[in-house]
Amino acid sequence: MNREHTLHRRRRAVGLSVGLVVALAAGCTTSSDDGRLRVVASTNVWGDVAAQVGGDLVDVTSIVSDPAVDPHSYEGSAREQLALSKADLVIVNGGGYDDFATIMLSGLDDPPPVVTAVDTWTTTDHADPDPGAAPDHADHGSADDHGSAHEHHAVNEHGAVNEHVWYDLPTVAAVADEIAADLSRIDPDHADTYAANATAFADQVDALISRTESLAQTVGGRAVAVTEPLPAYLLDALGLVDATPPQFAEAIEDETDVPPTVMRDTLALFSDHRVVLLVYNDQTTGPQTEQVRTAAVDARIPVVPVTETLPAGQDYLTWMGANLDALAEALGVPTTATPPGPTGSPSTGSPSTSSPTGTGTSPDPAGAP
Repeated sequence: MNREHTLHRRRRAVGLSVGLVVALAAGCTTSSDDGRLRVVASTNVWGDVAAQVGGDLVDVTSIVSDPAVDPHSYEGSAREQLALSKADLVIVNGGGYDDFATIMLSGLDDPPPVVTAVDTWTTTDHADPDPGAAPDHADHGSADDHGSAHEHHAVNEHGAVNEHVWYDLPTVAAVADEIAADLSRIDPDHADTYAANATAFADQVDALISRTESLAQTVGGRAVAVTEPLPAYLLDALGLVDATPPQFAEAIEDETDVPPTVMRDTLALFSDHRVVLLVYNDQTTGPQTEQVRTAAVDARIPVVPVTETLPAGQDYLTWMGANLDALAEALGVPTTATPPGPTGSPSTGSPSTSSPTGTGTSPDPAGAP
């Protein structure tokens, strides 16, 4: 399906849903002392998206914002459950990524509304990139060199969804739309502001999508390696092909030892120069991923680090733009200026200025409001 048509249809649907909730909701009031809606997000990625949509009208708390913390294994506290109980809206990733949040929510007698990003992903149209127009990269580790190369898949061989959906740009824009619709239902007086902010955010995401599609025409079909399928959706959109043995990433994600034969095959990707770069999860490391990183460095193959949560001082848009910059540079493609994030100081709910540390957000782990 044409991407522009898909985006137009999605935004029209959101506009209708916002209008409907405004018509149905009446007399809704905010719960915070200063009149702002309380929003709690499982991670600062979704916290930033909520801040972009809610602006000064929301007070956003992100439970996990420390890059040293792995949300997969994080355990929530009573203090954080209290924050969830007092929230007007909660945003979680879902898909088993942040079970700590869903477990705490299940213990509440009257849980707040919840936006689940993985559920949004399942209903979002995903236009595949067209790497067919890409030139032949046989000298640079193209996918054609590897008949058994494994492409990134949204669903793995065990039927589990790749839960890292914040690396899927269309899904992030759709989540912003859902947040706008829910905030409008809770606070109908500012529905137009939430809808406008979501549209402004989606426009910035669209610029990243267009840039990704443009890059795919140049780099599509090249083979890469990953330590985990964290950025799989973004690599898919670029038309890159994951040549990593799937058992390697599964072992790393499951925190088990990589079988010796699998490790040998993975290391051979670098010594034989069958991949053009390594995408390395800098937030979840260990001896085996370090061994793979060393093999790439020794073979003079570029290493591109990625993270699961927002780096300090960045918002979602600048973060993803920086990821595209790093990938383009590693692939030998001249980078372009990263599209700017929303600017201006939101006084009536306009988009947040930068990161979860900006207006209306809290960079620290959830506290009792």
